[in-house]
Amino acid sequence: MTSLSSTSAHPFFASALLEWYPRHRRDLPWRHTRDPYAIWLSEVILQQTRVKQGLPYYLDFVTTYPTVQELAAAPEDEVMRHWQGLGYYSRARNMHHTAKQVTSEFGGQFPGSYDGLLQLKGVGQYTAAAIASFAYDEQVAVLDGNVYRVLARVFGISADIAAPASRKVFQQLADSLIPAASPAEFNQAIMEFGAIQCTPLKPDCLFCPLQGQCFAFQHGMVQELPVKSKAKAARTRYFHYMVLRYEDTVYLRKRTEKDIWQGLYDFALTETDGPNLPPTDLLDAVEALGGKLDTNSVEEPAYAARHVLSHQKVEARFHPVWLEAPLPAAALTASGLAAFTSAEIEQLPKAVLISNYLGRPSF
Repeated sequence: MTSLSSTSAHPFFASALLEWYPRHRRDLPWRHTRDPYAIWLSEVILQQTRVKQGLPYYLDFVTTYPTVQELAAAPEDEVMRHWQGLGYYSRARNMHHTAKQVTSEFGGQFPGSYDGLLQLKGVGQYTAAAIASFAYDEQVAVLDGNVYRVLARVFGISADIAAPASRKVFQQLADSLIPAASPAEFNQAIMEFGAIQCTPLKPDCLFCPLQGQCFAFQHGMVQELPVKSKAKAARTRYFHYMVLRYEDTVYLRKRTEKDIWQGLYDFALTETDGPNLPPTDLLDAVEALGGKLDTNSVEEPAYAARHVLSHQKVEARFHPVWLEAPLPAAALTASGLAAFTSAEIEQLPKAVLISNYLGRPSF
């Protein structure tokens, strides 16, 4: 059931936020520009990422690639390496593709309207609204997790924010609240209000300027709103990495399949249904790759590590394997593996799990 009981908040809402925002906003670099490219970068990086974590990446990208043309011209592996550690790597691939699209189809200029921005790959309703309002002062409301939470609490909306059908309810309300005179300031204000005042677990209701009009506060429902159905339980996957080494080189391959970490580099991999890989199966897997184990340089037990993603957990074991001879060319072609020196590996984009393993003192 959806309620908009706090209709008294409508005329007061925007003015209260616009009065609150200048006194409380954080000083963030993307708030000092109207450049749609810089704003777009910040929005892509900050999706599903906290500001504290995303800020260094934003500064790195705007320094390394000051223009959309320079980002478009960069090799994908280089872009992925700069993104390394942020997760959700499809965002980086889409970002790179969008930069190429802006350069080739739009003459290096971002479309100047909300509808035009939606033509870009990887630019959805939220990102388009953010760019359109922040760069072009278009009167279109943003809708992210912070905005959902503020609107649900203040106006008593119990629609499940995880349900696609609920978006229309929240979007219509947000669009009715955004003032024509200051769309950029309003959008920044409501997102910032959700980020530092109307927070998920411990909102600062005592000093909230909307306290008197807030449905959730007045009805003791602050912890119940917004309503969000639980995601499916994360599944566990068991990865056994064969760290194939010959002299001063290590064999890695680029993950090209549509799976986690697509476009990043890791080692030869065997995935199993359980945590253990018998030594005979490890030997068979190495031989299947065309390798011959140097029995004088066996390193066991395997190093174990866990990596938790949004919808799955990876239980990984790394099995160092020293080879008697380099892998033959035919085996490299079939497996996608290639030999890299330590200096070359440093330049490759890798998942945090792989980087952490390579960064161990004993490697």
